[in-house]
Amino acid sequence: MQENRVLLVEDDRAIVENLTEFLKGEGFRVAAVDGQKKALELLERESFDLALLDVSLGEGNGYALCAAIKAEQDLPVIFLTASGDEYSVITGLNMGADDYVSKPFRPRELAARMRMVMRRCGRIQPVLEAGGLSVDTAKGTVTRRGQEIYLSALEYRLLLVFLNHRGQLLTRSALLEEIWDAAGEYVNDNTLTVYIKRLREKIEEDPQNPQLIHTVRGMGYKLE
Repeated sequence: MQENRVLLVEDDRAIVENLTEFLKGEGFRVAAVDGQKKALELLERESFDLALLDVSLGEGNGYALCAAIKAEQDLPVIFLTASGDEYSVITGLNMGADDYVSKPFRPRELAARMRMVMRRCGRIQPVLEAGGLSVDTAKGTVTRRGQEIYLSALEYRLLLVFLNHRGQLLTRSALLEEIWDAAGEYVNDNTLTVYIKRLREKIEEDPQNPQLIHTVRGMGYKLE
């Protein structure tokens, strides 16, 4: 499965680092720049499925950047800003923005809004499938052979990580980095073992002989 590419234009380094890591675990590939000029240069070289723009930038501003993007291509745009007043919202939407999220925002809500905008613009395929398993990322539901499977937030996040890295070897340390904040608590190596066991029990036809999530002894795991 190909990850959706996101252009993040934000000059707050902490937001960039935290949001990039979170969105990576949600199946997005993020390229971040801190100003208008760099964003336009990157857009000339690469293609994206969505742009997240901060309104207040050290170089340029999000409104002007949105207008420039919309003049050149049909790229969905979501504004991120501390300004939640009605005037700022209307200005952003008049510039062609597809949505508007005020800081501080909840990362999971932002990811859901991103998927909604991309789905509306035809930039995302909401249903992922693997070995009889079907994951509707728009609804957050998982089914196996037509029967819904109920996963916890961390189990669902873990499954998305495997689906977004299908065919790739994932070490235990890499998995921990991807899911550490999904449960709102610290996730250690023993906890990871427990959640992989629980996930297998829910998605595998025979958890004792897993056909989806394979253990690569001494190295990690792989979703075939």
